[in-house]
Amino acid sequence: MLLLNIEYIPDKKIRALGIAKGSVVQSKNFGKDFMAGMKTLVGGEIESYTQMLTEARQIATKRMVDDAEAMGADAVIGVRYASASVMQGAAEITAYGTAVQILEE
Repeated sequence: MLLLNIEYIPDKKIRALGIAKGSVVQSKNFGKDFMAGMKTLVGGEIESYTQMLTEARQIATKRMVDDAEAMGADAVIGVRYASASVMQGAAEITAYGTAVQILEE
């Protein structure tokens, strides 16, 4: 599956199939959340949250790809990510874009 954050596929004709999307709400366990809170006192990167968001983006991307494949897509263009805090220590990540078929020339 080709994923692009531009709105076209260079040198290809495409047919739009619809919006492909995937999302996940992810949280850390209490122990890691407590340690992350302690890290805010001294500053620096909170690696457990960085890892949590990386995993969440991977899951959301896979779900978007699965959604696009179910539509018969060859690619997703205009790929974007959005995030929101759902509650303390939990974040929603959404991946979305336009599912397209690449047309033969």
